Amino acid sequence: MIVLSEDSQRTSGKDAQSMNITAGKAVAESVRTTLGPKGMDKMLVDNGGSVVVTNDGVTILKEMDIDHPAANMIVEVSETQETEVGDGTTSAVVIAGELLDQAEELIDQDIHATTVAQGYRQAAEKAKEILEAEAIEVSPDDRETLINIAETAMTGKGAEGSKDLLAELVVDAVLAVQDDDGIDLDNINVETVVGGSIDNAELVEGVIVGKERVDENMPYFAEDANIAVFDGAFEIAETEIDAEVNVTDPSQLQEFIDEEEKQLKEMVDQLVAADVDVVFVGDGIDDMAKHYLAQEGIIAARRVKSSELTAVARATGARVVANLDDLSEDDLGFAGSVAQKDIGGDQRIFVEDVEDAKSVSLIVRGGTEHVVDEIERAIDDSLGVVRSTLLEGHVLPGGGAPEAELALQLRDFADSVGGREQLAVEAFAEALEVIPRTLAENAGLDTIDSLVELRSQHDSGEFGAGLDAYTGDVIDMEAEGVVEPLQVKTQAIESATEAAVMILRIDDVIAAGDLAGGQVGDDDDDGPDMPGGGMGGGMGGMGGMGGMGGAM
Repeated sequence: MIVLSEDSQRTSGKDAQSMNITAGKAVAESVRTTLGPKGMDKMLVDNGGSVVVTNDGVTILKEMDIDHPAANMIVEVSETQETEVGDGTTSAVVIAGELLDQAEELIDQDIHATTVAQGYRQAAEKAKEILEAEAIEVSPDDRETLINIAETAMTGKGAEGSKDLLAELVVDAVLAVQDDDGIDLDNINVETVVGGSIDNAELVEGVIVGKERVDENMPYFAEDANIAVFDGAFEIAETEIDAEVNVTDPSQLQEFIDEEEKQLKEMVDQLVAADVDVVFVGDGIDDMAKHYLAQEGIIAARRVKSSELTAVARATGARVVANLDDLSEDDLGFAGSVAQKDIGGDQRIFVEDVEDAKSVSLIVRGGTEHVVDEIERAIDDSLGVVRSTLLEGHVLPGGGAPEAELALQLRDFADSVGGREQLAVEAFAEALEVIPRTLAENAGLDTIDSLVELRSQHDSGEFGAGLDAYTGDVIDMEAEGVVEPLQVKTQAIESATEAAVMILRIDDVIAAGDLAGGQVGDDDDDGPDMPGGGMGGGMGGMGGMGGMGGAM
């Protein structure tokens, strides 16, 4: 019986496993050189000539043209890490790749993939237990540790030269938006400006609205301002039904115009009666309304983004109103200063000097667009780890110290695991050492000497012993202030293990010309397509990593 069509291709058993493992390892290898304080950057160029220069793992993997489905599973590891924690994306991917590499050796020794998967799961659970037991508790008031965490996340990125200043600003920003409901990083707006120095970065305790005054006759500045936030149109409302007005006399037309102006004047008078100094409008503002607003000395901005309206309301204590008839003094917010300023050649409205600001803006400057973009990515990582630390309250030393300790304790744990799973647990321990080994490689150090010294110190009970990439010494990372949130490590191990196990359990890959209900990939002759993107360059070997080589 013929089950598959003539156009289909099928790879089964060890060939399928080998193909998928090779794809996953290639993805991990592509970002491995970016790990650590001395990691290198990647330049990604698309067909249109756009360039991204970064060593941020998740950015590299997002921008790369990857078609292989198994490779995309590894990419998802970095995306999960970025969403959950904000940092550690490269570490998670490198660990996943090494787990696959170790598993391949076991499979070659005729150890079944499900046995390896079971051992990996046991090792991952034990690793999380060890990390949670060894984690250092951090108080939300421990500002010094929070700054160290922010600096560690920036190390090795474009922002490293000014990490002292930027880390202070990051911590201040996160603490400002923290409330009883948690920490929403959407309330921290990062504004990038091309021009100036990184050292000119500043934190605005308030909101920067990306608009300017709608009329040149309006004031540039309002002090002790009452602020209205109106999510609607400052115009005459159109009728819900189509209507036609027949005008038989010019005076009737004038009356019609006068009535419109009167309604607009009444809308402005409502703002005046409520003692409004500044109004942010989500939709348009009528030209005549602009005139009346300017006459009353009210600053107005139109077509303000919904997110910015919410930020202004949150920062100033205002309520967003949908109908001006409902506006009262209780709906108004307050700011000590509202001013239109130039930032990077663009006019923006700064809402500052607000009491207990719950929405803040971070202005980041840099010499070129690529520099600014990389600084922004570094700041995003730092914001994520500071938030994670405040929510979880535990940190670990960096520099490969947790991985070295896990490798040591997991090897001891393997002795208590029965059956062939013991070999998988030992392989898991071996795989985790890829982090300190990679740190040493990227720093130009002797990997064997570094690992031997690291193991020796951990054997002596030095949990915080990690590798100093600058000197090559093994030092106490906690004392040095190199710390990372516990969640960065636990999430990386969890995500990497799940992805590796999923790939190992695949023993049959079937590619067809067109699967019913699926989305056909490309129509090239380079190989069969898979639903939602395709296998790309055929089933053999890498099977279609697409333009990864060219992208790198």
